[in-house]
Amino acid sequence: MNRRRFCALLSGTALVAGCGMPADEMARSRAVMAFAEGRSTEEAKIAALTQRLMDLGPDVSSDEAARAARIAVLEPLKWAVEWQVTDPPLLHNTKVNNGFRPRGLCKDWADDLEMHMRAQRFQTLDLHRAIANSRNVRLEHSTLILSAKGDPMEEGLVLDPWRQGQGRLYYVGVTEDPRYEWERRAEVFAWKRQWQSEARTAIRDQ
Repeated sequence: MNRRRFCALLSGTALVAGCGMPADEMARSRAVMAFAEGRSTEEAKIAALTQRLMDLGPDVSSDEAARAARIAVLEPLKWAVEWQVTDPPLLHNTKVNNGFRPRGLCKDWADDLEMHMRAQRFQTLDLHRAIANSRNVRLEHSTLILSAKGDPMEEGLVLDPWRQGQGRLYYVGVTEDPRYEWERRAEVFAWKRQWQSEARTAIRDQ
């Protein structure tokens, strides 16, 4: 019997017995139901992400894929509470930059997700850091990418808890991302160092 049918039957039984549920108990019951439904949605998302990670390659461990998926889906939801994330991403960024919230920029999500993933010491998955929009006027964005062991970043899966807001994970294949074109973080950092060096030289030579 599913949860909704059980609750309906329970409510009907109470009515037949001639007793109703007090308002505060009803409110608590609804809160429990909402929490349970949320957990059910998260578990479904974990299962789907586990499969996507396993699809990255035949040698990807099902156990490692499941652990990575659980971390990627559940941990950012905890951080959203800790960081008081209640607004859409760009508005929350503004609050962080002005000191009204402790963390929650895209880099924060990517940093913490990478830290949790590295602690697992995966043997069949590789971690990559990537940045988008570093060479144009659009807002720069950071993320974590997982690929099968030994595969390039481009064959991996973007794990982005920032994009949808409030720690709700968005994931997509790197080359399938409809919004961002990703570059390796190391390459972006190298380009920035070169650009800054050239800029300093140009100013000095004026």
